[in-house]
Amino acid sequence: MLWRQAHSRASLKHQFTPRQQSRSAASGEQIIERKSLGLAVIGSGRIGGLRAQLAAGHPAVNFIATSDQDPKKAEALAKKVGAAVHSGDNDAIIAHPEVNAVIVSTSEGEHLAPILKALELGKPVLVEKPIALSLADADRVIRTIEKSGVPVHVGYSRRYKERYQIAKEQIVQGRLGRLTGGAARVFNSRSQALGMLQRNPHATPVVDALTYYVDLMNWFHEGHHLVEVYARGQKGVLRDAGYPGVEDISYAILTYSDGAVINLGISYALPEKYPALGHAARVELVGTDGVMILDDDHTDQLMYTEKGIPHVYLPDHNVNMVFLQSGTPGDWALGEFWGPIANETRAWLDHLAMGKPCTLAKPREARHNLEVTLAIEHSMATGRPVSLPLAQ
Repeated sequence: MLWRQAHSRASLKHQFTPRQQSRSAASGEQIIERKSLGLAVIGSGRIGGLRAQLAAGHPAVNFIATSDQDPKKAEALAKKVGAAVHSGDNDAIIAHPEVNAVIVSTSEGEHLAPILKALELGKPVLVEKPIALSLADADRVIRTIEKSGVPVHVGYSRRYKERYQIAKEQIVQGRLGRLTGGAARVFNSRSQALGMLQRNPHATPVVDALTYYVDLMNWFHEGHHLVEVYARGQKGVLRDAGYPGVEDISYAILTYSDGAVINLGISYALPEKYPALGHAARVELVGTDGVMILDDDHTDQLMYTEKGIPHVYLPDHNVNMVFLQSGTPGDWALGEFWGPIANETRAWLDHLAMGKPCTLAKPREARHNLEVTLAIEHSMATGRPVSLPLAQ
């Protein structure tokens, strides 16, 4: 059942093709016309909630509807952001006549159905990474996108962290020359790993978190494709917590078609109170004409407080010592949310409303990222290198 708040907003056409619209003013100046957006937020948890709050402040968004498998969560988010409609029925919210764009922020294993429903109705989608947890589901999404012609973007928010946008600019300008290799590693606590695995045992640290750095490296090496993955891992803490197939620490060597090699590593099994609130990372890029070293650990922003500080993802999880700005989505400061999720959400909304270009991942890029993470896990399981593309 749909529940309507007391207020309502202007009716919107639900079909549209994102493009920049302009008209000539009397002076001859080009004026960009914003297209009105009616937004469905499917999944009213922490990330869906953040995106809904950010969307509520966007000048093109005139209507918001929320849904969740727990209707109380949808109702609570609706009250927080002033949504006109909320429901426990995802399909009903996506089909609402005033909705013309959809954010899918459900748990990792539940992306498929709302994406397909939105595409069926011709409504553009922003879906959280990974696009799916299996290549079969990812391929089904891509086939539907290609048949419908409806745009879908995938939220790999590291792309919208300022330092990585700037890094991409240096590559585009050719300042590193030809990329020959690089490295990235990310640390986090076992608390977040267990939170991910409890939502879905297939949402492992490699598939659900290292994927950000797979995406970054593929984005930085744009124009070249991966041909081989070789990985090793070590089990212990997460195995003993009830997830026998999940490594505490994983390292992989990835080889590109032009011979470039990169090393990726992840550990989501550090002690429960490790001071990262998301990603403590380091990224390096080596080229024929230069090198970039991006220290993203935030160890230069250390705070200790007896009062504790809440974890960005985990309810009722507080730490006393924290690397400030290590929360993956970003941070609240003085009533505003700052960081990658804010930048990414606004970029997507600007793209829909005004046709502005955006650098969010496209579905085939997201599908390739998924393929690489699955290849890493397969290589760890077999002890052998894995050639890409994967056989299906």
